[in-house]
Amino acid sequence: MSIRIHSKGIRNLRNGLLFISPWIFGFLIFALYPMLQALYYSFTDFAGLIRQPVWIGLENFKTMFRDDALFVTVVKNTLFMVFFGGSLIMIITLTIAILLNHKTLRKISGFRVIFFLPTLVPSIVLCILWLWLFNVDSGLINSVLKLFGIRGPGWLQSLAWSKPALAVMRLWCAGNLIIIFLGGLQDVSPELYEAVEVDGGNFWHKTFHVTLPTLRPIILFNIISTINGLMQMFVEPLTMTRSGQPMDKTYTYALYIYNNAFKYSKMGYASALSWIMLIITLALTFIALKFGGFFEERVD
Repeated sequence: MSIRIHSKGIRNLRNGLLFISPWIFGFLIFALYPMLQALYYSFTDFAGLIRQPVWIGLENFKTMFRDDALFVTVVKNTLFMVFFGGSLIMIITLTIAILLNHKTLRKISGFRVIFFLPTLVPSIVLCILWLWLFNVDSGLINSVLKLFGIRGPGWLQSLAWSKPALAVMRLWCAGNLIIIFLGGLQDVSPELYEAVEVDGGNFWHKTFHVTLPTLRPIILFNIISTINGLMQMFVEPLTMTRSGQPMDKTYTYALYIYNNAFKYSKMGYASALSWIMLIITLALTFIALKFGGFFEERVD
């Protein structure tokens, strides 16, 4: 009997591995191998097709932390986008999802479509659209502000407003987060809200004592997804701010990696930057998991 159970377990394992084998091979070839190759290149002086890589040890990392002032700039810019832009995105998307989940709007699916549609538009098209919206003289945003007697800022040309402008633009593409929040909100038991109403609670009591605690796993997932997305912010500064202008205020980490690899032919240095980017992303993810209570012991 035990032999039969053991052989059945082996057969199930074999069948399971066969089913997921396309993903395994894809991961090994298109993810793990490039990561290990980049790790090797990070310890070399490598200029792509120009010459073979030459082992230089930790020189790329020493240059990065000791001599490269632009490295500090792009890290600061990217972390600003993660903390400021990420907070803005999370707060507004969660607020919109809560409003859309209200009983008066819950049955109107058109609102959900409106918020989700921008995520289906290619990034380069959205960048062109927002270049017009942010135009200083004829842009829609400044034209509307002018109607109220407000002189709009320079947005992408402004030292103070360029990074917030990109954060607002990324908010426009966060409709998928709203849909995920809505899915979680619809799983919240109505009985919990009714219990709050019986105790004399209002909308805010329901939100802070029922909605947010129940959505904690989904909020954590969206935070991590947002961190990963903002750490890899590339298309927007490349197309909208001429590779990080004005004065490198919108120069992001991913764009810096791209320029070093393909513009300056410093593949080894770009590989080292990529691994530091991975470490920063993992550290931010760990912090999010820690504050989200992921590592707390749960007692059933």
